[in-house]
Amino acid sequence: QVQVVESGGGLVQAGGSLRLSCTASGSIFSINAMAWYRQAPGKQRELVASISSGGSTDYADSVRGRFTISRDNAKNTVYLQMNSLKPEDTAVYYCNARGVRNLQRRYISDPWGQGTQVTVSS
Repeated sequence: QVQVVESGGGLVQAGGSLRLSCTASGSIFSINAMAWYRQAPGKQRELVASISSGGSTDYADSVRGRFTISRDNAKNTVYLQMNSLKPEDTAVYYCNARGVRNLQRRYISDPWGQGTQVTVSS
């Protein structure tokens, strides 16, 4: 079984910074990509940023230039450094691991974390 746990959310003023962390643990052989999503009240969940095992990154237009995703493959951990935060960044941020293979080398369903709240005040 594989678990994904996020941390680092909180309340920050506009223009401030936060760093989110996400660690996948359990019977893991490999993880292809890891990603951050967010969901604001009344809105659909949207992709914020993703990073492959090789370090290739992708960002939503709304966060490009302000957010940076990074990864420590040895720790199965992904980070999201969020700078110049805006009130519209307020949301629950979820971590997702993609292309996860267990110790039996079998692919399993992509696990999700429970989410961490980020609130940006104006």
